[in-house]
Amino acid sequence: MGFKMGIVGLPNVGKSTLFNALTKTAAAQAANFPFCTIEPNVGEVAVPDARLGKLAAIAGSKQIIPARMTFVDIAGLVRGASKGEGLGNQFLANIRECDAIAHVLRCFEDGDITHVEGRIDPVADAETIETELMLADLESIERRRANLARKIKGNDKDAADQDRLLALAQKALEDGQPARVVKVSEDDARAWSLLQLLTAKPVLYVCNVEETSAESGNSQSARVAEMAAKQGAGTVVISARIEEEIAQLPDEDAAAFLEEMGLQEAGLDRLIRAGYALLGLQTYFTIGPKEARAWTILKGMLAPQAAGVIHGDFEKGFIRAETIGYEDYIAGKGEAGAKEAGKFRVEGKTYEVKDGDVLHFLFNA
Repeated sequence: MGFKMGIVGLPNVGKSTLFNALTKTAAAQAANFPFCTIEPNVGEVAVPDARLGKLAAIAGSKQIIPARMTFVDIAGLVRGASKGEGLGNQFLANIRECDAIAHVLRCFEDGDITHVEGRIDPVADAETIETELMLADLESIERRRANLARKIKGNDKDAADQDRLLALAQKALEDGQPARVVKVSEDDARAWSLLQLLTAKPVLYVCNVEETSAESGNSQSARVAEMAAKQGAGTVVISARIEEEIAQLPDEDAAAFLEEMGLQEAGLDRLIRAGYALLGLQTYFTIGPKEARAWTILKGMLAPQAAGVIHGDFEKGFIRAETIGYEDYIAGKGEAGAKEAGKFRVEGKTYEVKDGDVLHFLFNA
């Protein structure tokens, strides 16, 4: 399953530096002027998961294939983007294609790096971005509702349902709230997602701090955390500059560098996991001598849907799933030991896959 997280923010907050670190490349030009990223850069990154290596070691797997997430580095937004200022129209279109948004906020002082607003205030920066997205959504909703009016007069039920949901979003936006505060029923969930409202997308705030604050953050990141808590959003503290340095080092040197900096793990690992959780994702594994592989699914997926992530035929012809929980696989030192311990299960079409399940699917071709 492909999931995209857009990296957004004002110019010169560290977006491209962070993207470089994420993809371990210098593909995104990091420069001290607005709009240095003209086209969105797209990079796939492995989701860090220590469980996969342990499973592979037990099974003697020749190849290890981790789960992956896609990050999109999007051109910097400026005030007035909703009206096309700067690269506004392109910025908004790129965000619309993403499943979630990582707001990178500048939480560091550096006289050598200019700020487009001439001040360091991450909470105000977040509000600027949110305001532009809300204004863009309002304009889009008003236009779409006007176009739906004729269909509604003709008793088009789908148009009426779409208009009803757009009206809910419009009310929230007019009250100064993003569309994601709207609670929709399970029956409306798919139609709601198809509206592709910018402010309906889940948000993660990424506090880019100076190197000395990478472990515990600073007063600016604390302000962001307070803001995020009120919104029910998540935050991650990271030093993009440190992460870019780490990304260029061999694994053993990177570990030593982290220890030297007093960091238990790379900030990028926390960011990727936070993005994974934000999107409501989890992992199951297929393990064998040929390969050990992690697969990404949505939480709550049933076994046939999870099988369909591998191949559509697996879902269509699903018979059953042979299942071992991760802890049971490790404790039994493989499938045979798990079977001896009575931890091997056969599950049917109504089984809800759990995070960490080791699965083998049987299906009719």
